[in-house]
Amino acid sequence: MSFTVLIPARMASTRLPNKPLADINGVPMVVRVAQRALLSSAVRTVVAADSAEIIEKCAALGVQAVLTRRDHPSGSDRLAEACDILGLADDAIVVNVQGDEPLIEPALINAVARLLGERPDCAMSTAAHSISQLADLQNPNVVKVVLDARQTALYFSRAPIPAARDFIGKAWWEGASSSHSLLPSPLRHIGLYAYRVGFLREFPKLPQAPLERLESLEQLRALWHGYRIAVHVTDQAPGTGVDTPEDLARVRSQLNDESVLPAAA
Repeated sequence: MSFTVLIPARMASTRLPNKPLADINGVPMVVRVAQRALLSSAVRTVVAADSAEIIEKCAALGVQAVLTRRDHPSGSDRLAEACDILGLADDAIVVNVQGDEPLIEPALINAVARLLGERPDCAMSTAAHSISQLADLQNPNVVKVVLDARQTALYFSRAPIPAARDFIGKAWWEGASSSHSLLPSPLRHIGLYAYRVGFLREFPKLPQAPLERLESLEQLRALWHGYRIAVHVTDQAPGTGVDTPEDLARVRSQLNDESVLPAAA
């Protein structure tokens, strides 16, 4: 099975201006992300940018990039245009790696792509890991997902799901680790997606779903319109993503110049 990694990158960011080009020990962040993706099994890794400056920075460090329109309303729209620019077939698989994940694990990219290849009944795949802190379960910024018996997504939410009628708050954790061990572990959604290109081309044309607007979660549009999403459950939480200056400082502290990964030829 072959797949392509696409990394959407746009300059506009309210919390961290010019985020794709944020310096991480001498390397722009989006290039750091691409260097990690190049260590996966992808046949190619391409940045889908909205700025010629991003294209130039990527090219200078050996990373392929394509220029897309500035006015796309979402990352999936940008990726759909990139698929057209690259001439990808409808049955090809692409993995959307966010441009603010400089610590993304190549093995996780492979796992999400492989899962979609194994699930012809699904249009998308993504990832999740167990929530270990009650505060994360209750935090609306931590997106949760519940699955069926085949590890297919039933629902994504910012609310604490699944809601345990008889085990509220701390009792959830006490019950899950004692006599009620059959309680399902709550799962945190990881924002890494694989798509079949044909679906990715159609997805931006689908009407927004009421639940999508309510939760502000784009993946609910796919579920609303009857598409299925396979979920890879990993044992480890992903590395730190970058949304704020504090996140950026934290990532910089974990990397140094010697950790710069070579771009693939």
